[in-house]
Amino acid sequence: MSSAVVFAYHNVGVRCLHVLLAGGLDVRLVVTHEDNPQERIWFASVRQLCSENGIPCISPANPNTPEVEARIAALDVDFLFSFYYRHMLQAPLLQSARRGAYNLHGSLLPRYRGRVPVNWAVLCGERETGATLHQMNVKPDNGPIVDQFAVPILPDDTAQDVFVKVTVAAELCLKRTLPKLLAGTAEHRQQDLSQGAYFGGRTAEDGRIDWRQNARQVHDLVRAVTRPYPGAFSDLAAGRLVLWRTRVIDDLSHSHDSGKLLSCAGRIEIHPAGGGILQVLEAELSGASLNPDEACLPLAGLQLPLPE
Repeated sequence: MSSAVVFAYHNVGVRCLHVLLAGGLDVRLVVTHEDNPQERIWFASVRQLCSENGIPCISPANPNTPEVEARIAALDVDFLFSFYYRHMLQAPLLQSARRGAYNLHGSLLPRYRGRVPVNWAVLCGERETGATLHQMNVKPDNGPIVDQFAVPILPDDTAQDVFVKVTVAAELCLKRTLPKLLAGTAEHRQQDLSQGAYFGGRTAEDGRIDWRQNARQVHDLVRAVTRPYPGAFSDLAAGRLVLWRTRVIDDLSHSHDSGKLLSCAGRIEIHPAGGGILQVLEAELSGASLNPDEACLPLAGLQLPLPE
């Protein structure tokens, strides 16, 4: 029976651990994260899955310490897997598994290497993404690809919608390839890094809307950072506007209302300076839900703030 140490968190971590257990691997240790009390925990618990299956589970603040490295080296496992684990693993850990270290990344590598790849794919208006199983090295997300599984991104999909799809893609990708990994027959294909780029992490401030963009670009930002993330926002004269759900009515055309926010006939519309028209389906103004029927007075003809 092949053995493994697994670094895992979030829904991807839970589903891929299920795949390893169903595939008969001897999972000797799982390394996960402590939940951040400042973060909304909307996803499944790796620690709970370990408890239910009698698997030792630890959550060090930093896995790259001599103590953790020594503990994992002593387990003398065949494989190391990383499933949505948030820390980079350094050489001593990656070299501790006899048959290699593998990661499941939430994009079609080499595209969207780095942090929060699902959010970036939605923000950039992609129509497809997926999951990639690749061999790990000390550089992030650039080791040889073993397998990929693609999923569509529909025009109104939110980041959470897409993350659900990518979680299933990760599970299917691993299940399809695990027998080949165990048998030693899995092919490894070097990445052409020129075909993609590295993307960094995002903060709540990155949700600030640039009204110089067009309606489609603003809509993509809204989709990328809506719940369970902090949301797309703009500070208006009437207060902070947070957009949770929008719809593109027009992509690029300009009107005499360009650069304004309008409310009339039970509908809130935004006319970004970059062109197009955006309908607001769900929003808040100064923390209160924005009702289109009640929004005419405070929002009628409101000028959108543009950087100087």
